[in-house]
Amino acid sequence: MTPGGTGQGLDAEDLDVEEALALVKDGNSPARPTGDHGPGRRASEAAPPSHTPETGRRAAAQEHRHRATAWPEARAIAARAARSRAARRAPVSVTLGDALGLVLAAPLTALTDLPSFDTSAMDGWAVAGPGPWHVRDEGVLAGSASPAPLADGEAVRIATGARIPPDTTAVLRSEHGRTDAHDRLHPTREMQHGQDIRPRGQECRSGDQLLLAGAVVTPAVLGLAAAAGYDTLTAVPRPRVEVLVLGDELLAEGRPRDGLIRDALGPMLPPWLRGLGADVIAVRRLGDDAKALHKAVTGSGADLIVTTGGTAAGPVDHVHPTLRRIDAELLVDGVKVRPGHPMLLARTKDDQHLVGLPGNPLAAVSGLLTLAEPLLRALAARPAPEPYALPLRDTVHGHPDDTRLVPVSLRGDHAVPLHYNGPAMLRGIAAADALAVVPPGGARAGQEAELLDLPWATAGVGACFT
Repeated sequence: MTPGGTGQGLDAEDLDVEEALALVKDGNSPARPTGDHGPGRRASEAAPPSHTPETGRRAAAQEHRHRATAWPEARAIAARAARSRAARRAPVSVTLGDALGLVLAAPLTALTDLPSFDTSAMDGWAVAGPGPWHVRDEGVLAGSASPAPLADGEAVRIATGARIPPDTTAVLRSEHGRTDAHDRLHPTREMQHGQDIRPRGQECRSGDQLLLAGAVVTPAVLGLAAAAGYDTLTAVPRPRVEVLVLGDELLAEGRPRDGLIRDALGPMLPPWLRGLGADVIAVRRLGDDAKALHKAVTGSGADLIVTTGGTAAGPVDHVHPTLRRIDAELLVDGVKVRPGHPMLLARTKDDQHLVGLPGNPLAAVSGLLTLAEPLLRALAARPAPEPYALPLRDTVHGHPDDTRLVPVSLRGDHAVPLHYNGPAMLRGIAAADALAVVPPGGARAGQEAELLDLPWATAGVGACFT
């Protein structure tokens, strides 16, 4: 691709051989995914391994491509897979400090009237009867217990939020009153009965339903809950996720050397998963060790296991053999999307799923947003975001048969396709605000494309990873 371009060129790997051997699976017949292709099948139901010549391997790859799930259907399958499990997840009681981003599992009902007593809406004077008024020496501050009643013709200094003395007629704002030479208070404009008094129960009465179950806990919800008397909230627990990083070629630190490369997914995936509402309980680097992978998968107590790499059909790609060994149910085995075609989704236990991400970094991002995001959203009982689209500023070439996910920046009312969008590249997504969903065949300049927001682009980096 031409340096400084806008991502219009299509990486040759993207078009032709993006992890092509991943489509063969050691020559095995892949388990049929759910959706339009029939119900999911156990990984062990796949045909036994066979050694075929190259032409046979290409034929097997073409068969796998034919059975791969369309991108929209793959996302729908992932969401459906978690819904029954989500309905059985026991709610948890969490402190307000730990509730941000969770979903209410029970309605939020007021535990008190709001406000719980008549309060002053402004700094000024509480007055009784018509003016002018004699002003008491001591004022009433917020937090004061029970101020003495006012007699007609009497006033008292009062602060915003302070309890209104009994028999108060109104609150006169500081800027609307003056005192004369005899220290008598006079209004400088007409007053109304009850002016600038917040009556008890103005916002709600004790027992009123403030929010329905299913509401997402935002900072404003935390404030409302605290005002309504709550110390804890009943919420849907965060989905627990374990990340298994596979590959002997990965370095945990330092510069690439001697045929080894830095692990980009280990640092990237946990905060991204937290941005999607997950509780990442472990990140484990297993290398290319079939026994270690089997032990990690069978011993995991997570709701979702995310693996990186190992979904191809090479001699050290152990994800499919491990799923066959534990008799997992393959729900999605390949998706018609670029990058990221050889991603997969399996049900490893009744209450656990596994998302297998390709090893190439941008392909892994594609798998994360295609399969992990809808599954985590369903587990957390979060509502699906409203879809939206923007016109593309530039033409984006498409794959002949598959959906493409292309990093874009948002500029005014257009989405600008970004350069460096090959499966192994992160430079484009690092500068992106969203991913554009480009249909098979591509999209012309000015054509609207559906956009997938990145968590930090809408909430800010600090907000989305809490």
